[in-house]
Amino acid sequence: MGPQISIVVPVHNAAAYIRETMLSVFDQSLRDWELLLIDDASTDGSVAVIRETAEEAGIPLYNLPLLEREDPWEREENKKRTGEVILLRLREKRGAAGARNVGIRAAAGRFLAFLDADDLWLPEKLFLETSFIRDTGTAFAFTAYEFGNEKAERTGKIVHAPRELDFKRALTRTVIFTSTVMFDLQKITRDEILMEKIASEDTATWWRILKSGRTARGLDSVLTIYRRPARSLSSNKGVAVKRIWNLYRRVAGLSAAKSLCCMAGWAVRATLRRI
Repeated sequence: MGPQISIVVPVHNAAAYIRETMLSVFDQSLRDWELLLIDDASTDGSVAVIRETAEEAGIPLYNLPLLEREDPWEREENKKRTGEVILLRLREKRGAAGARNVGIRAAAGRFLAFLDADDLWLPEKLFLETSFIRDTGTAFAFTAYEFGNEKAERTGKIVHAPRELDFKRALTRTVIFTSTVMFDLQKITRDEILMEKIASEDTATWWRILKSGRTARGLDSVLTIYRRPARSLSSNKGVAVKRIWNLYRRVAGLSAAKSLCCMAGWAVRATLRRI
């Protein structure tokens, strides 16, 4: 029998953070999971840290050989494991979208959760979110989260999760954070979740799913710490504006005028969220 939850983590040069991230999964109160770590051709020793962390914690690790660029790994029926770390190594870098897609295809659980390699989960995250999905019957759930500093120390800055989010509201509210997202694969297909190779591929995926008529449901409990390493705030703002504009035009299919209107709302909320 396979695991209840599949956790997909793309890893690229995350040696400084991946240990803490893995330990936050190992500390979950709900233990019925598989941790799919997709190493995206790291060169900084991430793989060694992954192996050491699993060994020190006494968690079984299933280590696959290097995967070729055009070879998406698919699980054999007799390889459905529960409570294990599964390390999938990519020979060539595919980017976050490509790495996540390998994990999405390989997932054996009913529930599919995403976690970035530098973020942390609180111990009740998996239990509370799977319970929330069962109670509400939603296919697409996300939660509130709190910003952390470079050491993942909590800052008190919280992004709350609205009760429901449809496509129209999502355009001006980038509140769905990847490390809080969970899907019920009994209610949504893998093909709907697979990510395009595009800047802000995660937001693009949420919008595409919502645009199809689905509604996401938010659990307004802080269950994830979003680590924000020190970086240039001004350069990040410029990149963010370019990315959101591209999403409005290419993914949402909005006119230039409508894109400007939505961007104004997005900018106000993004600013308030960081104050």
